[in-house]
Amino acid sequence: MLPKVIIYNYISLDGRINGFNSDKKLYYQLASQWNLDAVLMGTDTLLNNFNVKPDKLHKSKNFQVPEVNKNDSRPLLVVPDSRGRIRTWSQVFGTGLFRDILVLCSRSTPQEYLNFLDERYIKYMVIGYEKVNLGTALEEINIQFGVKSLRVESGGRLNGVLLRDDLVDEVCVLIHPAMVGGRSPNSIYIAPDLTSTEGVLDMKLLKMEKLKNEIILLHYRIMKYQF
Repeated sequence: MLPKVIIYNYISLDGRINGFNSDKKLYYQLASQWNLDAVLMGTDTLLNNFNVKPDKLHKSKNFQVPEVNKNDSRPLLVVPDSRGRIRTWSQVFGTGLFRDILVLCSRSTPQEYLNFLDERYIKYMVIGYEKVNLGTALEEINIQFGVKSLRVESGGRLNGVLLRDDLVDEVCVLIHPAMVGGRSPNSIYIAPDLTSTEGVLDMKLLKMEKLKNEIILLHYRIMKYQF
């Protein structure tokens, strides 16, 4: 069974996720009020959040994830990383935001990276061939870790895979009063162009609220039809 998946992001009025001054404090303040079991974070998003370069080793090379307290209410951090790009797990864990870390790998992930994770007692799953099979991964996370709900904190590419694979239940965005423009595809939803309207997702508005500094919160449920 799949967990409930909520995409959560801040965007400009024209749908961009960068190039403007976003209110990250408000973003995380609202996120902290959600009682969710896990956070699914894209690799690039995590690297950007910690301002580090891929493959850079953190100075604490002997870091090992401590034993998890079963009563810890903090979310599990889940990150797809087939290419083995993230080596700064001690820095991530040191934020105190997450109770544990789970890395999603595939059969194409270098064995050296899996050994790196093993040496630090960082949990991982190998699911998929060239890339992580996110549908199967979400089911396994539910079964093995009891994750019934999670929020997605990512850029448009991971969002695009999840949305096109019908793995998302809700979308919540903070619309900022700014327009960026440009031609680069830094939007909330990046995927191949549709050839018809058949793949367009219909939404039902769950909540609309005007917040501080003219920011609008929109929360939608994706309408899933049974045939």
